[in-house]
Amino acid sequence: MKPQKTIASEFRLSGKGMFGGQDAKVLFKPAEVDSGIVFVRMDMPEPMRIEANTKNIGQRSRRTAIIKGDASIETIEHCLSAVNALEIDNITIEVEGPELPCMDGGTLEYFKALKKCGSIEQPKPKKEMTISEPVMLTEGDASIYALPCASDELQITYDMDYTQHTGIGRQMLSCSLTTDYYEQNLAPARTFLLEAEALQFQSHGIGTHLTPKDILVINSDGPIKNSFRFPNECVRHKIVDLIGDIALVGRRIKGRIVAYKSGHNLNQMLAKKLVLQAEQQDRVSKAGTDALLDIRRIQKILPHRYPFLLVDKIIEIDGDRLIRGVKNVTFNELFFQGHFPGTPIMPGVLILEALAQVSGLLFAQKLEHTGKLALLLGMDAVKLRKTVVPGDQLILVSETSRIRSKTAVCKCTALVGDAKAAEAEIMFMLVDDETV
Repeated sequence: MKPQKTIASEFRLSGKGMFGGQDAKVLFKPAEVDSGIVFVRMDMPEPMRIEANTKNIGQRSRRTAIIKGDASIETIEHCLSAVNALEIDNITIEVEGPELPCMDGGTLEYFKALKKCGSIEQPKPKKEMTISEPVMLTEGDASIYALPCASDELQITYDMDYTQHTGIGRQMLSCSLTTDYYEQNLAPARTFLLEAEALQFQSHGIGTHLTPKDILVINSDGPIKNSFRFPNECVRHKIVDLIGDIALVGRRIKGRIVAYKSGHNLNQMLAKKLVLQAEQQDRVSKAGTDALLDIRRIQKILPHRYPFLLVDKIIEIDGDRLIRGVKNVTFNELFFQGHFPGTPIMPGVLILEALAQVSGLLFAQKLEHTGKLALLLGMDAVKLRKTVVPGDQLILVSETSRIRSKTAVCKCTALVGDAKAAEAEIMFMLVDDETV
């Protein structure tokens, strides 16, 4: 396995942000092993460290930002793309200003600066993940896939469809993410905007400091007062953005990504899914199971016991917002003796009970609710959509809609594969364990 790397020396950059136009100063500094990519807002009353990971992603239009508390760093994708391409694992990026400098509208200046810093190998192996299960995400007519691939590198295919805009057209590119390929073929590719988009942005006070000489503005004839560095520069920049966004996974990725008209939001959603897959791989490697909570830990939280404990393991937890559990349905279930002889079907009320139990495990993640029980108070919008039979695996998903000191509401879904078996909005009363 390759060793982790940090930069060998410090380097400074400065410029104006692309969207806000404010002056920004950036200082790249070496960082300790296993520290990852960390931005530091130096112009706050107290310096604020913001780790570049999927947990800190902020919702933004047409760019990538990370947020912690009152601090944010805007438009980080071009910088992260260069860091990812150079296989830098650990780096501290001190920033004075809310947004990273636009530079030439791309990643080239960041790449040159970081390459000039040199690199130092560190005494631990890189964190890596291999895409082992396909991931598919869609948003409107855009889509992105992560697929297993027999390669030691990340293979990327991007299909950019601007057929209705003659200045761009439809462009497709496939490549392997290597430092050399990136330097020659991707780093020079710049951000682009359609002329109508640029005018709309500037009418709202966004990017008013930019001219077509600073950023690619494209009309039906091509770039205005500028020229393409590559005939397909636009799709190359889309790949640059994608490489920057998946840097938020925090690992070297092996596999294949195929994107069609994907933007920052879909890229970020994919990064979050890949993090979950990587964490699952870590659990299997260390403990031989993908469970975040196995049956022994579940029994320490829930009071339910045979034959009424209907959750086998928990495979995903997102704070107190979302939980995903598993119930393996076998013919040995006690209820199949009478429901129904000759045609075994899991009772719908028990599917709902399993969802309620998973919700109880979700509430237990919040410290103030530890030691409390979630008692079923009511259900709304209950729908039983598919029969569940021996051999099925129920995926139990519960998302918090509202939680207060004594009550909580969850939106729950039970899945068999991709098909919904049941859904409901479940209301709970949270009571002290000893009072029950």
